[in-house]
Amino acid sequence: MFRYVAFSWNLTSQKQSEAAWHLEQMIGADPRWKIAFKRSNLHVYVTGSVHGVNDVYLLPHDQGVILGHLFRRHGELLQEPAELELTTLEAQRIVHSDGQSLVDDFWGRYVAFLPSWTGEPRVLCDPTGTLPCFRIEARGLSIVFSALEDVLSLLDMPLPPVDWDAVTAYLLLGRLGGRGTAVEGISHQLGGELVSMLPASGKPLPLWEAVNVARRAGMADPADAERALREATARCVQSWAACYPSILLRLSGGLDSSILLGNLCPAAAPERITCLNYHSPGSDSDERAYARLAAQRAGAALVERPLDEDFSLADLLHAVRTPCPAHYIGGMGSRNTDVEVAVAHGASAIFTGAAGDLIFYEFHHTWPAADYLKTRGWGRGFFQAALDSAHLGRVSLWASVRQAIRDRSYRWQPGEGAGNFLTLMTAQAKEQGAQMAHRFVHPSLLDAADLPIGKFHQVSALINSLDYHNPYRHRASPETVHPLASQPLLEVSLGTPTYVLTQGGRGRALARRAFADVLAPAIATRRSKGGMEAYAVAALQRNLAFARELLLDGQLVQRGILDRERVSAALCDRPSANACVAEVHTCIATELWVRRMTAC
Repeated sequence: MFRYVAFSWNLTSQKQSEAAWHLEQMIGADPRWKIAFKRSNLHVYVTGSVHGVNDVYLLPHDQGVILGHLFRRHGELLQEPAELELTTLEAQRIVHSDGQSLVDDFWGRYVAFLPSWTGEPRVLCDPTGTLPCFRIEARGLSIVFSALEDVLSLLDMPLPPVDWDAVTAYLLLGRLGGRGTAVEGISHQLGGELVSMLPASGKPLPLWEAVNVARRAGMADPADAERALREATARCVQSWAACYPSILLRLSGGLDSSILLGNLCPAAAPERITCLNYHSPGSDSDERAYARLAAQRAGAALVERPLDEDFSLADLLHAVRTPCPAHYIGGMGSRNTDVEVAVAHGASAIFTGAAGDLIFYEFHHTWPAADYLKTRGWGRGFFQAALDSAHLGRVSLWASVRQAIRDRSYRWQPGEGAGNFLTLMTAQAKEQGAQMAHRFVHPSLLDAADLPIGKFHQVSALINSLDYHNPYRHRASPETVHPLASQPLLEVSLGTPTYVLTQGGRGRALARRAFADVLAPAIATRRSKGGMEAYAVAALQRNLAFARELLLDGQLVQRGILDRERVSAALCDRPSANACVAEVHTCIATELWVRRMTAC
């Protein structure tokens, strides 16, 4: 697994210099860590670097280093793995533009360390924020890192305290999207920001913001938007595919993973791709028929496996410690099989269609009509947008028009609607969480009141990065890649009005048309969507004793965040989907995280 640690300090402080020397000795004693960049008061180390996948790009004259993988914004698509080498001119532009050229002329998965001309150490995360980037001040050092376990072991330091306000906000909001984490003293750097590593050095400098891209959503011609979506998807998928000799694709048979497969083949030879479909009993959990159609059309091999019926929540007690809680439900029952199938087929990466429903726009609301009304007024196209939104929101045309009039003046408030469907939190915790919600949402959203409602909710859902280091993954798992969550495709999607993305009255309507030739007709017109609800219920039923012991006597109950009586009722002998099973799993994941972070 690719990881990095970087640290800086005040050269005039003997105490900090001694701490830096000690940390350097600790890292140097572990042969897995390699020096990536060294300049006066900034040292950068990496481990798990793989040529052509996660590289180290040194800028000339000790002017910085870029970790991860870069693609050029323009140029021919590569069908074979190749290392990108920065030209002297490209490197100079990156340095002289303070990283702006890196964001504008390249894309990928990277973290860049770019000292200023005065020697001030600075960090830039790529706009998707895929590679984790956290920061802690310890022993006088400013440490930037991707994995908390590395810092804890290298510094031999005690576990930092849990931020209980952040834990409450996580349960209420479902994620922490701001710079704060759930651990005191650890901050999270956001994608697209250039940040100084010096303490109290001022505000981050945003070089790329999703909100600003959405503000320029002017691609209103459906033909142009369809062409741009198709080209950006092909570029992103095929660029990532060129990095890996063999790929394991999580193929559900849904629209997003099928689009992903259609863009992988024939760009990547079908023999390089193995599709993996999981199924389990339940009306929403068996999509093998669709997966077979997609694999057959692409000429790719398909492996079908049941989700693990012996999945044990107790196995998650040893998850990797992270600065924030994380959900496990998406990978529940598949972690061991992923490794088994990847090894059997020599796959070095697992591709997923994650974020596709957000990028291609699968929101069943009448928001696109409100977006049209706010941005274009009562033009002749409004009636069609209202009609499409009526189909999308499953309401009458007149209801769609009324809602558009109401929603065109929409202004979001932090914490809006948070907790409305939660049943296990105490009323006091909900109230406190709603009052402090603004601290734990992405700061760009606080200044996005001018966005139309549909585009705002798309930005809100897309603005936070997907997991790269999943704490529940099997340690032997191949690298996970989410090709659809790539900067060029994000920009096309955010730059396209919602009423164009849904023209025709269906979720992901533009994507269905753009990729009609690579999709099986039954998938292109599919209205159903698979899920894991039945499996989640069955898994909870098998693990009831563990769940009761964990939650009823856990710290979330002791601190008044969860209501013990309600939790006990939810964990009755036969919990069902109506008994907030998804919420129970979230509480279990959070309590497991708390236990790991407070263990002696």
